[in-house]
Amino acid sequence: MFLERAASRSQRKGWVEVICGSMFSGKTEELIRRLRRAEFAKQKVEIFKPGVDTRYDENNVVSHEGTTIRSTPVPSSSNLLLLAGDIEVVGIDEAQFFDDGLPAVCVQLAGQGVRVIIAGLDMDFQGRPFGPMPQLMAMAEFVTKVHAICMRCGELATFSHRTTAHKELVVLGETDTYEPLCRGCFDLAISAQQTANG
Repeated sequence: MFLERAASRSQRKGWVEVICGSMFSGKTEELIRRLRRAEFAKQKVEIFKPGVDTRYDENNVVSHEGTTIRSTPVPSSSNLLLLAGDIEVVGIDEAQFFDDGLPAVCVQLAGQGVRVIIAGLDMDFQGRPFGPMPQLMAMAEFVTKVHAICMRCGELATFSHRTTAHKELVVLGETDTYEPLCRGCFDLAISAQQTANG
């Protein structure tokens, strides 16, 4: 439970919250829920996303369920410091696509009394830690791991399996490109792909 407080910035203590998990696990939905609560509490809220994420909308953050909140696309993490101004709550979506400077930016914002809420994939399509997410999770005061449902067996899913042959690290896609899988089904899928590729 996170309380939305009203206090002057000089009196506020900032912190970092991370919402992580696989694709289709509800990360963005949870981010939007927390930001809406802060808005209801009359706090100054600003939401940022990486400029590369244009899947649903060039400007707004949009969840897979279609929930939308206004946002500002930025090319790099350093832009957050320039645009945060007198903001009380900063939301960051798709944090895995940001540069490695994001953790330092988040620490600086928290040190200035800002509540920083971050959502992102904790692992890439190969099951490896993704971008700045591991460092963000390590330094955050609060980490929430959300889960999808495995598309093959119905268990809790923690992996984002890419169903296409693309080898690039960043491939924007939806259900036509990715499926959430549990560890067992992910291992079987990777093994089958390796066998098929010789």
